[in-house]
Amino acid sequence: MKLKCLIVDDEALALDVLEEYISRLDHLELVERCENPVQAFEILQSCEVDLLFVDIQMPHLNGLELIRNLSHPPKIILTTAYREYALDGFELNVSDYLLKPISFERFLKSIGRVVPSFDSAPSVQNNSEEEFLYLKVDKKMVKILLRDILFVESMGSYVKVITADKKHVCYKRISEFEEKLKSYGFYRVHRSFLVATKHIDSYSASVIEISGHEIPIGRNYKNDFIGEMRKLNTIGI
Repeated sequence: MKLKCLIVDDEALALDVLEEYISRLDHLELVERCENPVQAFEILQSCEVDLLFVDIQMPHLNGLELIRNLSHPPKIILTTAYREYALDGFELNVSDYLLKPISFERFLKSIGRVVPSFDSAPSVQNNSEEEFLYLKVDKKMVKILLRDILFVESMGSYVKVITADKKHVCYKRISEFEEKLKSYGFYRVHRSFLVATKHIDSYSASVIEISGHEIPIGRNYKNDFIGEMRKLNTIGI
């Protein structure tokens, strides 16, 4: 799901910077850029907006006043050149604030605070050709095709997503992946492992082999897994 974004700032350069940052992330979509809060208010009444970037200091009506006048505000990230003004925004339950000049690294961090509030689990998407998901890896959102994933390994609050040629580490729990991927041919075989059944080269009662990787089968998962693999035997022998 793409997050629909609206930018409000009376400075053209600030609008340009945020528009360019939004364009770098495939899961964000710019609805409109506004040079004044009145224009933004009208758009918010007529268009669906998930995320509002709003400057605090603007003439006639400032960003905080705009927020106070919204009966059903979207998620909000404040932008400001003055740190002391940003503190007022947290009384209005804003998600974050960005201090100008805004770096792309800080922008990504702010987006990372907002995205989990829409869906904390990995979001599988379909572009009419093949399924994929985006994961936050090394401060950027990385697109991973489901067909390339061999298995997922838990490391506590983190997971490793293993493909044929890469390893991606992200801050997620394996249970989130299990919930999203179980309908795409992935199966939990151990408290720490989720495998893509189509990539399994061989298996025994205790070990699975996938592209040179040996993955243990947990005692509590063994019977269900072997039963599932028998169902997948395409010619029924």
